[in-house]
Amino acid sequence: MDLLAVIQILDSTFRLATPLLFACLAGLYSERAGIFDIGLEGKMLMAAFSSAAIAAIFGSAWFGLAAGIISALLLSGLHGLASITFRGNQLISGVAINFLASGLTVLIAQYLFQQGGRTPSLSSDGRFEPITLPLADALAIVPVLGSIYSELLSGHSLFVYLAIFMVPITWWILYRTRFGLRLRAVGENPAAVETAGVSVHALRFAAVAICGVLCGIAGTYLATSLQAGFVKEMTAGRGFIALAALIFAKWRPWAALWTCLLFGFMQAVALRYQNIDLGIVVVPVQLMDVLPYLLTVVILAGFVGAAVPPRAGGEPYVKEH
Repeated sequence: MDLLAVIQILDSTFRLATPLLFACLAGLYSERAGIFDIGLEGKMLMAAFSSAAIAAIFGSAWFGLAAGIISALLLSGLHGLASITFRGNQLISGVAINFLASGLTVLIAQYLFQQGGRTPSLSSDGRFEPITLPLADALAIVPVLGSIYSELLSGHSLFVYLAIFMVPITWWILYRTRFGLRLRAVGENPAAVETAGVSVHALRFAAVAICGVLCGIAGTYLATSLQAGFVKEMTAGRGFIALAALIFAKWRPWAALWTCLLFGFMQAVALRYQNIDLGIVVVPVQLMDVLPYLLTVVILAGFVGAAVPPRAGGEPYVKEH
């Protein structure tokens, strides 16, 4: 395998890992606060549709981003209302959000655009274009390092850089700020946090809101950067893969980065190498496409028992009087 092929695979790895990383960090904030959220898939899907629809109507990618974040926040608010205020089952609430988003996106898309549940293809104004880093073109002729800088590090969407930047930001917030300390504490012992005079419900709603914003960005990236519009079920299980990555990373931000890059790498390999001829047998494209999902099953089967979630996770909090 030559250097160019390696760079192309790694380039695709970063692009494909970006929505997974946003969703994984979103789940990290929520679950660290004790709110399990399997509705990441639904929030990403709703954000993808909303961003693509608004970008297509107004011709602005930034309007699309705002719409994607707002729509995901609304679903996050619904999940918070059900699981925090009314103390409902968090898993059922997440499943309901997934079903709701799956049906609503196609229904509204068909009503607005009459294209079989799709949105129109976005123009350049409706998409977030790749960013060329300084001196990328000039350094392209430099052997190895120039190719890495110009081909691998440069030429990504704003969201790719933002996703990687969010990892140290998340680490700093969780482990170096008072808000992060309280957020982690409310996922372990909410009664102690309430005793200290801090509202458990307010902290959990804040975590759910952050989760909504990050899911909104993830969905927007899918529809306005990685692709040029919305199609039915375009998230393709990425929310569930992000949950598997979160469990494998044991709810830690830096480990989440490497885990999401691993999943992105598997997807990149599956996209590049299809119908591989091994001489004796030809590996079908379907088998390559299933690799990321197979990895998800292996990780969940092999590591879910070793990963210990926040102790108060999934349990509604009732204030003691």
